[in-house]
Amino acid sequence: MSSETSLPSSGGKAKVCLIFATRGRAEVLERVVSFVDSQTVRPDLIIVSCVSDEDAGHLANRPGLLVIKGRPGLTAQRNHALKQVSDDFDVVVLLDDDFLMHDRWIAEVLKALDSDPSIACVTGTVLADGIHGPGYSVEEGQAILARATDVPCSLRIVPTGGPYGCNMAFRARSIAGLRFDERLVLYGWQEDRDFGGQIWNRGGRVVRINTALGVHLGVKRGRVSGRKLGYSQVINPLYLARKKTMPLRAALDHVMRNVASNIVRSFAPEPWVDRRGRLGGNLIGLWDFIRGRLTPERAANL
Repeated sequence: MSSETSLPSSGGKAKVCLIFATRGRAEVLERVVSFVDSQTVRPDLIIVSCVSDEDAGHLANRPGLLVIKGRPGLTAQRNHALKQVSDDFDVVVLLDDDFLMHDRWIAEVLKALDSDPSIACVTGTVLADGIHGPGYSVEEGQAILARATDVPCSLRIVPTGGPYGCNMAFRARSIAGLRFDERLVLYGWQEDRDFGGQIWNRGGRVVRINTALGVHLGVKRGRVSGRKLGYSQVINPLYLARKKTMPLRAALDHVMRNVASNIVRSFAPEPWVDRRGRLGGNLIGLWDFIRGRLTPERAANL
């Protein structure tokens, strides 16, 4: 029995479920899912949580893949998928629909979980993140991974304040009964930090490892408006601080950095970012906070 496919919780080959929540990006999703076939350890089930048939493209006919449809919104779609995961799964992986894994991503995550039963959540190392720029094409992402020949041989596990939502893996028994907060509407914004905070409050370890590599394409199609996101940039961290799933200092740091960045860059915004819209949303969020309104769901109506 290979150590990279076993977990203390399972006593045998780890059973892995991989979840994608998606909307409006079927072409990218189809290529990302096909790339999963290059994994040295493949998932036993892939769940695609979407809103309409068009969101899943031709994936409904793929063996070992389940397409489910429900209400829109990242947190709602992930929760809908989690309800479909049966009790016999050991590991649940959640990836963005534009995240490409290095071929040993799942194997390295299993190795980390196998090393310490107190580890509840593992997030990998992002080699390149298109969210900070115009984004990468699938071909560009694959080329970046192909150049990553120096994969670390020695696993290094470090504590982290929260997982990065584009690539997260969880020990299934550690998240039993947990759900993403559906008040964090639309794109979610800090929903990963909130979920990690729930795990941390249960006593589970949330870690990052250096050997599970990937590329976040940062596809811009399907993103929410700048105004809506700007509101979430302010309200969501403060809401999580009140929930005690994010330290207040970290929440204030998130808010200040985002507002400052939007102010400075609104004078010469990047073509792919609606800085002025974000700043407008920031100001609405700050005004709501001053009035004592921590209502993350308001972003949907802006």
